[in-house]
Order: sequence, then structure tokens, then C-alpha cells
Amino acid sequence: MLSRAKAKEIFEMALEEISNSLVRGEPVKLRSFGLFLVRTKRERIGRNPRTGVEVPIKPRRVLTFKPSPVLCASINGMVAEEEPEDSDLS
Repeated sequence: MLSRAKAKEIFEMALEEISNSLVRGEPVKLRSFGLFLVRTKRERIGRNPRTGVEVPIKPRRVLTFKPSPVLCASINGMVAEEEPEDSDLS
């Protein structure tokens, strides 16, 4: 059995690895959970909804998450088939 301290250490190492991959711009897929992606947004003009004043929005990178069909089905109380593993048919 794993101690609570050891489990926490392993979990934090996994989160650090995921964070490092996202910082490098690599997508992170957690099977049966979802896909994390970093997207680059270009500079654009935004508008303050209260005053209507136009404001430049700087280019930036944003983190997006796309849940897997398995997670969506689970949230809705249904059972979904697991996603097929990525296979190399060469």
C-alpha cells in the first residue's frame, strides 16, 4: 500500500510533468479524461462592454480542455466505451 505522503509526491510529479509539457506547447491527452491544448491567440481589438471603449488585447497563449466522450458520458450518468488506444499500423 502507498503512504499518503508518497501518493502526494507521485501526484505532484505527474502534475509538474503535465505542466512542463503544456509550457512547451505540447498537447496532453489523459485517456478517458480529456485533452489539454495550448492555443495561440493573435492580437485583436476588444471593447469594454460597460463603456464601449475599444481596447487592444495583446497576443497570448490560452489553455483549452476538451473532455473525452467517456468523461462526458460519466457526468451524464451513462456508460461509454473506452476510447481506442492510438496505434501505429506501420
